[in-house]
Amino acid sequence: MSTSVAYNEYAAKTLEILSKGAFLTAASGNQCNTMTIGWGNIGFIWQKPIFTVMVRPSRFTFELLEKSKEFTVSVPFTDKKQALNICGTKSGRDIDKFKAAGLVTNPSKKINTPVIADCGLHYECKVVYQQVMIPEQLNPDYQTAYYANGDYHTLYFGEIVATYMD
Repeated sequence: MSTSVAYNEYAAKTLEILSKGAFLTAASGNQCNTMTIGWGNIGFIWQKPIFTVMVRPSRFTFELLEKSKEFTVSVPFTDKKQALNICGTKSGRDIDKFKAAGLVTNPSKKINTPVIADCGLHYECKVVYQQVMIPEQLNPDYQTAYYANGDYHTLYFGEIVATYMD
């Protein structure tokens, strides 16, 4: 059972939890993967509620996002520290992260990508724009701190098509 909520009703709490980790899930065909994210943004752009996430091309989730153009963000309102650690340090190319982390998925309401069951808050998003980072436009301090190896993020702007608590 889930309860629909306004996309911004838990925005402050989401951003607080996000800094400690949330699950970004993408699926395409019979492949599904989740990864831990610690960065993101909830806003209002193009007269739509938008969740912006960043994914590096080296991640398996990137491949799935590129194919499906949709994603879910599941924000843990309960302790999921161990699962977040597994999903943030292991590759879905090598292991089934859902099994390794003891995670179960539930079908989404409006898109094909599932959400993480018993997590708390879920955002279902359809990509409406994406942008590869332009290194020359990045603050040099961030360049050194986050991109020394050149693995720049792609920013995905996802229209939030459903938000709910489980």
